[in-house]
Order: sequence, then structure tokens, then C-alpha cells
Amino acid sequence: MDLAVGAYEEISSADVSGFRERLERAMPGLIEHQCSEGERGGFLTRLDLGTYAPHIVEHVALELQNMIGHDVGYGKTRGAGAPGEYTLVFEYRHPAVALRAATLALGIVRRAFAGTLDGLGDAVNELRAISASPILEVAERHASIAITGGSAREATRAELERRGVCSEKVVEVAPALILAEGLPFSRCDVAIITDAALTDVPERYREAENARKLVSVLCDAASEGGIVIAPAGEQEIHDYARKQGCRLALFSLDERGALSADHAVARAWVAGNCIRIRLAGGRHVNDEAARDDAPLAAQLAAALAAAVLGAPRGA
Repeated sequence: MDLAVGAYEEISSADVSGFRERLERAMPGLIEHQCSEGERGGFLTRLDLGTYAPHIVEHVALELQNMIGHDVGYGKTRGAGAPGEYTLVFEYRHPAVALRAATLALGIVRRAFAGTLDGLGDAVNELRAISASPILEVAERHASIAITGGSAREATRAELERRGVCSEKVVEVAPALILAEGLPFSRCDVAIITDAALTDVPERYREAENARKLVSVLCDAASEGGIVIAPAGEQEIHDYARKQGCRLALFSLDERGALSADHAVARAWVAGNCIRIRLAGGRHVNDEAARDDAPLAAQLAAALAAAVLGAPRGA
């Protein structure tokens, strides 16, 4: 969970009269949170000494789940590298409960700081109802091809369909979804990363290093020896994919960029108005004309996927 705390950055629990009492009244189970003190009541001691909003949200999100019978206790809060921004993680038993608990925790902590917290309302009943919903077992889901990136995802999927790849075997994954919920599948045979120029995520995840790390999560799901298709110039993504045991297929808008990557099992580039593909060992796949009705990145990525999978080629 990413937090930008704004006006709460300089306000600790010790600065607000009655803060601990209000929170403890609403959530008596907080007495069991040891926190860094390592003993019963440790978190309440931290509140007395003074701790800050992100850390408090972490504990409230955990306790909300404990109140519906989910035994959870692990949490960590750390600065996110920019003033006023934090990243926290907390344990959960049900993903939908966790997402709602995070939102409810924010509201509860705000009210505690404002002096208006006089109970939890329907929060616990709401979480209990959500907990009764089924959990989709991600471990059971396998995708043939998964696509992520800041652009050309939909166009790449359309190109794959044009080449005869069944749409039911292709999963398009927005970087924002990866950030918020993780991957919606456990394994894929081919992972396509169109680029690392992200627009649908918070600003700090648009920075080059963080963006590359985020889209590289797709490599985590690639089957052993699976293929990762990526731009030829994204060396950090290549390194991560190879570390995960994946094979690389790379595309570039020019021949020089594609052929510089001699560790790839397949390479695609544009020469003149033609898409050219070379497989490992120097074998060429028949050239085809690049079109104006689809992004070149999408055409190259789909052509590579078709080449490495042996899928039917389009007209």
C-alpha cells in the first residue's frame, strides 16, 4: 500500500490529546500488538511515545482483520524515497478483505486524529461479509501469453489474434493492476513487455528504474525456460528475465539495436518497410511488410511470439 500523507507528515500520535484512548476504545485488540517493543501492549506504548500515520494505518488494517477472526500480525512501514510518501505491507487471509481493510484503516486513523472517532460503525460487519466471498485461486490459472507495458498492449493482443492466436490464451495486464493486485495468473509461456514508459501508475512508479522493476514482475510468472519478449534496449529487463531462467526474444525499430543482443533466442527489427525476424542460429523467418494501422512495437512483439511459438502467420 502506497501512502502520500500530506498534512499528517509532521503530526504524531503523541501530539494529539486523547488519540491513544480513542483508538484503543474502538479497537481493544490493539493491546495484543507487540510492535517493535516485543511485548504485549507494545504498539500502545508507541502511540504514547509518538508514532505517525502510516505506521498506525498498518496496525489498524491488521486489527480490523483480527476482529473478524483472521489471525494476522505481520506488517512493515517504510519511507518510499520521497518526502511524505510511504510504502507499507500487511498480512492478510483474503485479498478482497485486505483491500477494503486498507481503505477503512485510512478513514479510522483520520477520524482518530480529528478527535471524531467514536466507534467503527459497520466496518467489521462489512469485512465479515466480504470474507464470505470465494477466493479465486491464482495458482490454478495458466496463460499462454501475457502482455504488459505502458502502451500497445491492446494492439499487441489484436496482432496476436490476427496471427491466429486464440484470444482466450492471451491475458493483457495493466501495470496499475500489477501494482494494486499482483498478477491474475500463476504461470505463462510467453511474457510480452511492450515498453517501460508507464502512465497509469503513481508518479514514482513512472520513474525509469521503478517502471522497469514493475513490468519485469511478468517474468516472475514465466514458466521455466519460458520466453520473455521485450525491447532490445531495455538491458535491466533482460538481466532480470535471465536471472529468472527465462529466454529472451527482443525487438527493435532498427537492425543495429536488435542484432546487438546476441543472447536472444529470436530478434525482430524493421528494415525499410519490412519486419525481419532472425531465430537463434541465424535462421531467418520470411520477411513481411510493416503496416500503418498498428504500432510497430505491437507488430514486432506479435511477430516474435508467432515465430517462437510456431503460430500461424497472418497475411
